[in-house]
Amino acid sequence: MTFSSTSILGAVLRWLRAGYPDGVPSEDYVALFAVLHRRLTASEINQVVEQLVAEDTDGRDGRDRIEAAIAGLAHEKPGDDDINRVASRLAAAGWPLAHPSEA
Repeated sequence: MTFSSTSILGAVLRWLRAGYPDGVPSEDYVALFAVLHRRLTASEINQVVEQLVAEDTDGRDGRDRIEAAIAGLAHEKPGDDDINRVASRLAAAGWPLAHPSEA
């Protein structure tokens, strides 16, 4: 499934690609999903994960790594420094301070 460039999820994927042009490093996944969970529903997060996995042609961001990072949210709280680093990367790529539907 691909998302239109005007959809909220399409916008999220553009921000992720702009903020992480070489892919999301594993050390940023927990903080990234914590930031995304502030703005997106669980269903929307799952759709983003599905798209990231579908676009992963070299196996770098396999489903297991992404799902482990999401599960890590239940057990591991990212530090403020991690959240700020990830939020700054996304903000530099246009991530809105308001909910994406308001962007």
